Amino acid sequence: MLPEDETTIDRGYIKGNVIHIVFRNEENFYTVALVRVAQTNEELKEKKVTVVGMLPKLEQDETFLFFGRLIDHPKFGVQYQVEQFRRDLPQTKHGIVHYLSSGRFPGIGVKTAETIVEVLGERAITKIVEHRSVLNEVPKLSQEKADMLYEQLVDQQGVEQVLMTLSKHGFGVELSMKVYQAYGLQALDIIQSNPYQLIADVEGIGFRRADLLGAAIGITGNHPDRIRAGCLFLIQELCLQEGHVYLEKATLTPHVISLLSSYDCQIEQQQVEEQFLLMQEEDTIYIEDDRVYMKTLYFAEKGIVTSVRRLLSEEIEDEFPEAEFLKALGKLEEELKMEYAPSQKEAIQTALSSPLMILTGGPGTGKTTVIKGIVELYARLHGLALDEKTYTKSNPFPILLVAPTGRAAKRMSEATELPATTIHRLLGWKGGTGGFEKGDHEPLEGELLIVDESSMVDIWLMNQLLKSVPKGMQVVLVGDQDQLPSVGPGQVLRDFLESTVIPTVPLVDIYRQAEGSSIIELAHAMKQGTMPANLPEPQADRRFFPCQVDHVGQVVSQICENAMKKGYTAKEIQVLAPMYKGSAGITELNNMLQNLFNPKTEQRREIGFGDVVYRTGDIVLQLVNNPDENVYNGDRGEIVAIFYAKENQERQDQLVISFDGTEVVYLKKDLNQITHAYCCSIHKAQGSEFPIVVMPIVRNYARMLRRNLLYTGITRAKQYLLLCGDLKAFHTAITQKEELIRNSKLQEKLQLITTNGNSQPT
Repeated sequence: MLPEDETTIDRGYIKGNVIHIVFRNEENFYTVALVRVAQTNEELKEKKVTVVGMLPKLEQDETFLFFGRLIDHPKFGVQYQVEQFRRDLPQTKHGIVHYLSSGRFPGIGVKTAETIVEVLGERAITKIVEHRSVLNEVPKLSQEKADMLYEQLVDQQGVEQVLMTLSKHGFGVELSMKVYQAYGLQALDIIQSNPYQLIADVEGIGFRRADLLGAAIGITGNHPDRIRAGCLFLIQELCLQEGHVYLEKATLTPHVISLLSSYDCQIEQQQVEEQFLLMQEEDTIYIEDDRVYMKTLYFAEKGIVTSVRRLLSEEIEDEFPEAEFLKALGKLEEELKMEYAPSQKEAIQTALSSPLMILTGGPGTGKTTVIKGIVELYARLHGLALDEKTYTKSNPFPILLVAPTGRAAKRMSEATELPATTIHRLLGWKGGTGGFEKGDHEPLEGELLIVDESSMVDIWLMNQLLKSVPKGMQVVLVGDQDQLPSVGPGQVLRDFLESTVIPTVPLVDIYRQAEGSSIIELAHAMKQGTMPANLPEPQADRRFFPCQVDHVGQVVSQICENAMKKGYTAKEIQVLAPMYKGSAGITELNNMLQNLFNPKTEQRREIGFGDVVYRTGDIVLQLVNNPDENVYNGDRGEIVAIFYAKENQERQDQLVISFDGTEVVYLKKDLNQITHAYCCSIHKAQGSEFPIVVMPIVRNYARMLRRNLLYTGITRAKQYLLLCGDLKAFHTAITQKEELIRNSKLQEKLQLITTNGNSQPT
């Protein structure tokens, strides 16, 4: 019989002995094992079954209890998908003595095992694993044998203990394994001492799950630790999700009370405010007036103000007379057979004569042309060669061109014919908690730094970048303030512009290369909050296809199919949508577009990962920064090869993805780092351009219908913009000026900088 607490009427289980291990991945514990069934309530026709799932190291002939469900795998047939499990340890004193003296634990004989069981009882194994110190109660047991027994038991039982503890609170095997991977053998100690730490350390664990663990160890109701955990969770959650740099106490406190209160416990405002003060004293958060900051955000905001003041106070060592500048500019115009517009000339001159300046403007206003002009004129006036081959490691290239994403850096490099890189790579980001190589402790090397797509740079990264700028280096920030703000906290470019302390040149006139582009005309009309009357009418480079939400997939498919017939590839056609869920969401559109662009064939290899199938030839998007492989969040690549486990020494399935020639190998456990890129979010497309952009706009996107979101989307199109959906939804988005306001004091603190640089920011 099964223990009473292990069975429910509707819960499937299999109890059996492990025959042998078919496959095991030591990195993520994914295991395939053949089990001889001893007892079950599942409808099994055979006495043997293959169990699969995230499992600990299984020993042959040991008995396990598996809870889960039967699945019919298309390739491997009937399998038992494990959701929870436990090792079936002996339940009697005789069985425990036999287990401990079986040879698994060197140095523990029958007499020693009998003594352990006599002292600790029938729960001896569980007691030892949970509290090492109980072995001190066993007479004549040496410290060496006690340590060995504990370590061996933990090695065999530790994972199970973690999973059993978490499963009691509704944690599945996969999430529990993440906890074990994060902490190893310390997992139980952390769960039992500070379960709220899991929120920050383990992806997929939110406050509610951690709170269940807290309740299990007595942290309930208005316990100070619970209130503090709730405060910290909400500060981080709201800042990261909504882009705030800080939260007002008056806003944050009700959120904390709502999160923590229940029908049998009402949290009081005073209790929350007391914990704010204690957290401030313990240096966990930073409070300025009634503003509550994550520490890193407070010091990033303060650091940017310090860097801007430092840069603006510097004098340009090599200032050139206006006559010399105009002469050099005229010569450049003759060589290029073009003439810069007055605002473009002003921008180039301001950049060359300022330690820090901002160049801003919408599409078609010539920002790229100005960047090229700045680089050329700077090099000529300073006698620098623009051939990177003439420079060495000890004498590096003096002009640094950077952008927030790999795609934006590539565009910058193509436009200037000079090397460009991502900000993360320039600063030597090491990933995780490794931090950056470059900073005020080790500044950058060079003379001129140009940062494109500055609106995408969050407050953390801008702080790190600016404090890495050495004395004498000039900085030019380029961006479009009407685009979406950064994904991370802050609205740095907007705060810079609205503070008016940094020299700024806006490019407002549409440059002549862009004349006749209805895409750019639409973008500039949107900036003014108007919808062109000819939007429904076909244009040479723009179309609008009216349709309801249920027909979006069909219309998008037809548009893409027609583009393919005209010779365009999946890499050249980008579908953009603002939301993931729903029939017109990113997930559904990607499924449909994969079958259109890269359908299943006998020749195309494929690998399943959850509900997603990846095939050779698929276009994918990188979701996280991977500095070791020089691949960053937002980079697009193509799956160029798939190798199955039986074909390589690692005995694991592998994908090879090419990112513009850089090939990266992904194991199956790494596939959460990528997603299909046939359709992606507008946020992920920011900084990129595509020959064809297809963008559905329907009322189902209601909460995402914002002017800056649509503006950012349509300005990704270089040649053709193909819109579909509801004109009323489009009109709503264009006229919806109210954007989600981000809390930031950067603008006000920058305005405290006086012309002589003597004032101090608060």
